[in-house]
Amino acid sequence: MRISARAQRIEPFYVMEMAKSAAAIAREAAGGDRPMIYLNIGEPDFTAPPLVRQAAEQAIRDGKTQYTQATGLPQLRERISGWYAERFGLQVPARRIVVTAGASAALQLACLALIDAGDEVLMPDPSYPCNRQFVSAAEGRAVLLPSTAAERFQLSAAKVQEAWGAHTRGVMLASPSNPTGTSIHPDELKRIHEVVSERGGITFIDEIYLGLSFDDTYSHSALGLSDQIISINSFSKYFNMTGWRLGWLVVPESIVDTVEQIAQHLFICPSTVSQHAALACFEADSLAEYERRRAEFKARRDWFVPQLNALGLPVPVTPDGAFYAWADCSSACDRLFATRSEYNSGMQAAGSREFAFELMKRAHLAVTPGRDFGHAETARYVRFSTANSMAQLQAAVARLREVLA
Repeated sequence: MRISARAQRIEPFYVMEMAKSAAAIAREAAGGDRPMIYLNIGEPDFTAPPLVRQAAEQAIRDGKTQYTQATGLPQLRERISGWYAERFGLQVPARRIVVTAGASAALQLACLALIDAGDEVLMPDPSYPCNRQFVSAAEGRAVLLPSTAAERFQLSAAKVQEAWGAHTRGVMLASPSNPTGTSIHPDELKRIHEVVSERGGITFIDEIYLGLSFDDTYSHSALGLSDQIISINSFSKYFNMTGWRLGWLVVPESIVDTVEQIAQHLFICPSTVSQHAALACFEADSLAEYERRRAEFKARRDWFVPQLNALGLPVPVTPDGAFYAWADCSSACDRLFATRSEYNSGMQAAGSREFAFELMKRAHLAVTPGRDFGHAETARYVRFSTANSMAQLQAAVARLREVLA
């Protein structure tokens, strides 16, 4: 059967491939004294809080399981609007909010609505790999611009201006970012949007980790800059509802009808039960629990990142949000493979992928190599997820110390 050229352009998602490898090694070692520690997947170890689970159960009991509007329950759009007002001091009208089947659906809808064949979208390198694929699925092309630690692994207005070409349609940013956990300074974000706007372009910004910001400097939504920004958000990370597949999109009022029409055809509507459950996310008790968990994520970062630095896995930019540590493994790689003749011979250079596999085998520790996230020296980096418990992080550090000794 002939595979479409579109499908052939999609690269493997190595994060998930590594997860499969880790699961296979874990199965082989089942019953041993070293269960696999998973620091590879960006999924909170917390699940939906009690009121959210209760709301889902109640919706099922009440038979609230039929289609909703393609744009989502009106009351949920209002609750999200209220959250922007309470948390960020922003007036984001509910009519501009489209509830989606996860942030992935939000990105797909935004790209299909605004990107034409041949359009180019500028992104930082490194960045979340799936974002490139949404652009590609809309027949556009992602253009990765290498970013450095000095730039917080983010784009700058100067870099956007320099790279802008005849086919450039806009920029796709993430703040805080996956894989680095770093945010764009509000002043720089404003300058980037000005450069984009002056050229009639589009600013897409992934804000799914915005609720998990730890530094007041960066705890601002880009929606405060302009009503022309396309913001993608999710109930997965801050709201701990990964498998519920629910997110939202904030768009200019002028394109809501277009997005709705595409959503009607592609998705019908987001999960009705998930939407009714998500209403309870905004109850006072739930929000208090989310803030308690945010403090826990920060405490994990504050403990784990210095441990990596001490182990010779330096994190060049301390993450100000999310739950990731983007660590340079080049020196640790040399130590780990010091006794391996195939690497010492110079015939094969060990990078983050080999490092990650060696950790899985020797330490039963799963991490994510940098190759998923771009090409700009990503072979030097691994991504650790601190979405796991403090006990698991402490065990992981002990194993790292052992294998790197």
